[in-house]
This record gives sequence, structure tokens and C-alpha cells, in this order.
Amino acid sequence: MRSLGPPQPPRPQAENARQSPNPRHARSTMPSPQPSALAALPYAPPRDDGIDIVYGDAALLLVNKPAGLLAVPGRGDGKDDCLLRRVQAVVADALIVHRLDLHTSGLLLLARGREMQRRLAGDFAARRVHKRYLAVVAGRLPADSGTIDLPLAADWPQRPRQKVDRLTGKPSLTRYQVLGHDPVSNRSRLALFPETGRTHQLRVHLQALGHVIVGDLLYGDASAASGADRLLLHADQLRFLHPASGHDLCVDSPAPF
Repeated sequence: MRSLGPPQPPRPQAENARQSPNPRHARSTMPSPQPSALAALPYAPPRDDGIDIVYGDAALLLVNKPAGLLAVPGRGDGKDDCLLRRVQAVVADALIVHRLDLHTSGLLLLARGREMQRRLAGDFAARRVHKRYLAVVAGRLPADSGTIDLPLAADWPQRPRQKVDRLTGKPSLTRYQVLGHDPVSNRSRLALFPETGRTHQLRVHLQALGHVIVGDLLYGDASAASGADRLLLHADQLRFLHPASGHDLCVDSPAPF
């Protein structure tokens, strides 16, 4: 845990800075894939080897969610096993504040008690919680940093997919910074800073730019999973004011890839 001032993006490691593209005119260079078999696969949560509590006190917990584990109970048989249930077996007053996708790993913030849940949920709603994700994507982005400003909506005929929809979509904003590019695999490592919290926001925004996240079979084709046994997306940092003390907190979780 660290106490820091306003969040700053990490220093880029790519070779030459280039002008950011206009995100409002960003269009996908990839065909929209059909819903893959990924959505129909049976739920197979990882074995419960104990809870990885990165930080905890009387007001809150920050826990590492493994990829493949639901954040909260889902619908259907066998989907009660989730991170929230596992944490509550150890810390009975833990309550959910936000969520991560099933296939995304990383930091999940839980409140201890209703009052802390109310305060932290208000901080998320007011965008006072600063989130950073790490991702590995296909290809090389045209700029070392930029902003993706594309409205998102549910793609009802292809649920659970989301889509860019300029007519009815909700405003969705993501900042990104390139950390490096591997010319052998032609893949790039990114830091992602979502300013909004739409469902699948990072995955859809990057797919719309033509740089699908490696391992994303819902928004990419089979080549997206080449050499990856999971979605390469990890919530690696949360920064916020502690709801009880008011102190700045910055908690990190190194990506496992």
C-alpha cells in the first residue's frame, strides 16, 4: 500500500511518441465476430486456495480476484461460487462495491458493513476511485497514448456482447498508454485508465480500435487466443480516499502475465 497524490500514468516505453488519433472517428478494422462458444462454456471456477487479501482494515478489503471466478453469484446451477462468497466465509461483513468481468483478474474492493459500502459506492459513482488496468493487445497502436471516446450499449441479439452505438449508447471514456511493443509477436502492452465503468468497456473499446485484447474470444477471433490460456486483462491498481480516515490509498497488484 502506498499513499500518493493525484494519479499519474506510467512513463511510456514505446519508441517514438505520435499524435493521438481522434477517438470519435475511431472505427474497427476487424470484422465483428459472431458470438463464440466462450459464452456457452460451463462455469468452471478455479480451485479455492484461499483468499488473496492485498489490503484490509476495519472498513474495507482489497482482494485479488483470479481470472475465471465470478465476482458475485450468477444465475444458474453452480454459479453461487464466487469471490464474494469466498470472502464472506472469512470476513462475514464483506459487501460488494464494484465488479470485474468473469475473465478479468485483479483488484476488487469490498466494503465492511453497509455504511462503508454506501460511502465507497458513492465514490465510484462520482468517479473518485481511480482505476488502472494492464492489458496485452494484438498489433501496434498508432500512438503511444490516447483517449477512446465511444458510446457503448448492449448488443441484445448477441448477448452478453456489448457494442459501440452512437445513437443510443452511454458515454464511455478510456485513456490508454502504450508500455511496450513486442515485434516478434506483434503485441503491445498497455496501461488502461477507464473514466467510466461500462460493461466490457475496455474490451469493446480496444476491439473497436482493431487491437483486441489477447485471449478475448468474445470480441476477437481464434487468433486472439493464440498463446494465451486466459484473457490478458488485469486490474492492477486502485487509488481512492479511505472512507473512514480520508487518507489517500494506492494499492497495487502485479499482473500475472
